[in-house]
Amino acid sequence: MDLQIILSIIIFAIGVAAFFLGRELHRRNTKVRQRLQMGQIFTNITHELLTPLTVISASVDHLREEAPDYEHDYDVMQMNIQRMVHLLQLILETSKSQAGELKLKVAHGDVMQYIHNTALCLEPLMVKKGLTFTIDCEPRSMMGWIDTDKLDKVIYNLLSNAAKYTDAGSVSISVRTSRNYDYIYIKVSDTGSGIPQEKRKDLFKRFYDGEYRRHKTIGTGLGLALTRDLVFLHNGTIDYESEEGKGTTFTIHLPITKEAFLPEQVDESHLIDISVPQHAIIDINTVTPNINQDTATADTEEDNYKVLIVEDNPDLLMLMRHVLMSHYRVFVAQNGREALDIIHKTDLDLIVSDVMMPEMDGLELTRSIKEDDNYKHLPIILLTAKTQAEDQQEALRIGADEYLTKPFRLSDLKLRIDNIIENRKRAQQEFTQRPNEDIVEESAPTPEQEFLKRAMNCVHAHLDNADYDRDTFAADMGASPSTLYNKLRAITGMNVSTFIRDIRMKEAYRMAKLDPNLRVSDLAYHVGFQDPKYFSTCFKKQFGIQPKEFMESLLQKKQNS
Repeated sequence: MDLQIILSIIIFAIGVAAFFLGRELHRRNTKVRQRLQMGQIFTNITHELLTPLTVISASVDHLREEAPDYEHDYDVMQMNIQRMVHLLQLILETSKSQAGELKLKVAHGDVMQYIHNTALCLEPLMVKKGLTFTIDCEPRSMMGWIDTDKLDKVIYNLLSNAAKYTDAGSVSISVRTSRNYDYIYIKVSDTGSGIPQEKRKDLFKRFYDGEYRRHKTIGTGLGLALTRDLVFLHNGTIDYESEEGKGTTFTIHLPITKEAFLPEQVDESHLIDISVPQHAIIDINTVTPNINQDTATADTEEDNYKVLIVEDNPDLLMLMRHVLMSHYRVFVAQNGREALDIIHKTDLDLIVSDVMMPEMDGLELTRSIKEDDNYKHLPIILLTAKTQAEDQQEALRIGADEYLTKPFRLSDLKLRIDNIIENRKRAQQEFTQRPNEDIVEESAPTPEQEFLKRAMNCVHAHLDNADYDRDTFAADMGASPSTLYNKLRAITGMNVSTFIRDIRMKEAYRMAKLDPNLRVSDLAYHVGFQDPKYFSTCFKKQFGIQPKEFMESLLQKKQNS
């Protein structure tokens, strides 16, 4: 082949390769710029959010001084402020890491004491989960160079992760030095579930979805990725060993000599303050509300409406309970499975549930309830941080009655609950005003009306039996007491006892009209009341007149006609 043709082909090939290489470099540069821009956006947003949180925190401290009687409420506020600060700092550090803007600044001090004190701050978390927690630093004191801000986050992330994935057993942290005292080895071990084999290749990736549901917890997917970045920034290494069902050990290898760092990374003007860990861990070092305390209100009348709150955040759960318990009887659960257990055992009028929860989320709970004929009448209000229209549509499609986005005002939640309860009260009022015969004789009855007719017939069949109670009534209907309660509440607005009493009262009214000469005591006994005085009280409450006065007025009209 002619040399000139060969050269032309080579030049053409080089040109094509250069073109595609240039385009690929441009694409990658564009992605890098976009990532940097996105990182800057996250950084700016984080800073903007940290400022008002600081103001809120200062305001809470001021209120604590001015009105010290609400100590627990202030603790809850500060705890959640610190949680938000921790999450924002996590986002900020991750954003800086992606943009290559994380800077190392090591200072001189007692490395062992600092690590010991930092780890000790997580002891309340271990106690709360019932875990054995050990800290072992050998030697107990040794000077060296570390970046306390970075090391603090590493220790916090590894220990909190160990606690998160250990449901029973122990968590430990041990620190040792190299022979020449130029390195430290930090080991964080747990006896938890271990890391599944298929998850290990992605363990240090950002937004890695750990076994959150399995362990009834949540996470951001940023902690381990940031931990690795911080260890690498500190010129160290991180590795792990794990066995499913037995636990996991993370090992960190960090240099602590001044010579291991660049001159601009060394801060000789400050010493390490071993008494103050850099990381705020107040969110776990606080009194946790007891959600298992008695949830009944002081007023325990049977007509009280009963509300179940399902929320995995104990602080928000207790806050909602505190606000609502003065108006309703309140029951609480921390996930969908706990909620179902309560629903199957308790007469309820309404459910308020978070959407994102471990074990069983709010959507699964709603679907389970609405697909069950025994409980599908229960109204459900869903709470969620998701604001997209499709999320709301999905919730309503599976049967939710209301949908409230976080953050929400507690007054808005109470208004929605009140509206649903008022609808039931209106149904009760309408049912009470209708004679029994009108209800029974309706043409083309719906399934609900058929159920109602059967229920009324059951009560009529035992009208003079004062011992005819809800359990016997439910057995006659072939339903559980809670199913009977739910259906009667949905159709009539009444609970079981009120429904039985209403049928008795209407029959007494009908009998009095037919024979005004009846004695009140005979009338009471005939409709299942053993105490004529109580019968008279119920009669006046429903019809606005004493039975004796009612029958006397009927006799008077009969004489005048």
